[in-house]
Amino acid sequence: MVKKRQDPREDAGVIRAVPFAAPAGRPAGVEVLTLAELRERAEACRLAAPHRPDFHHLLLLDRGRLVHCVDFREHPLAPGDLLWSRPGQVQHFGDLAEAEGRLVLFESGFLDPATAAAARIEDWYGPAVRRPRGAAARALDEALGQLHREFSALGGLPLEVHLEVLRHLLAVLVLRAAHPDGVADGPGAAACEAGETYLRFRDAVERGFTRSRRVADYARALGYAPRTLSRATEAAAGVGAKEFIDRRVVLEAKRLLAHGDQPAARIADRLGFADATNFTKFFQRQAGLTPIAFRAAVRGGS
Repeated sequence: MVKKRQDPREDAGVIRAVPFAAPAGRPAGVEVLTLAELRERAEACRLAAPHRPDFHHLLLLDRGRLVHCVDFREHPLAPGDLLWSRPGQVQHFGDLAEAEGRLVLFESGFLDPATAAAARIEDWYGPAVRRPRGAAARALDEALGQLHREFSALGGLPLEVHLEVLRHLLAVLVLRAAHPDGVADGPGAAACEAGETYLRFRDAVERGFTRSRRVADYARALGYAPRTLSRATEAAAGVGAKEFIDRRVVLEAKRLLAHGDQPAARIADRLGFADATNFTKFFQRQAGLTPIAFRAAVRGGS
């Protein structure tokens, strides 16, 4: 989950935060557009630079190829692939010139709570890419097509009715996207079928990773044996419990390094390390680069 910034100057000029902005005359909370329409926007060129939206992206690629980077990992997309990036994740687009597809932007609060829970839209560890095929792909395409047509038909219904239709059609789409009959890409792909043990552990890590990186601490707080947590996490996320915690810490460190100019000592303190030396050793072991080298690489690529 994204933390509130302590100082708005900390990430100025590096990775911009992007709030949701409804198109003029359209209802707030959701927007549907094609990649061709996205390319026509004046600010489209800025999408190639790392940015941090505070809303969801659902992108279905229809033709061509596209590489989309989410939280420092590149995802090559082929026709039929669905990308889902979530609020707070750092992302940037590749070359849009040869890609055609449809993009849905929506705020988490636009959906009703029951749908949001069933689709697990707050699962920041969910896979970024899904590859539905066959009947599942056709159902997803139809759901997106209906949503797109309704969004474009403003004026055909009273605004409040139009808004509710959009909400229901988006609910169908995200439920289809969350439970496709296909192959998901990346860590967390098995999380859709994860059990209660993993989900409780995942949420506890999200709340506490800046305070503890010890599996034993989470096991004690949740009432499980450490081995039970590791087995559940291995089954759902493909890594053991300790590696899961470490990856979450590294991700936050990368975000902080990419977002601002805080020194390693400040980041170390925010992430619960005793000093900058311990943090640097940990980060280099996990990421393969020192914090300074990682920051230089991210900024050099943007």
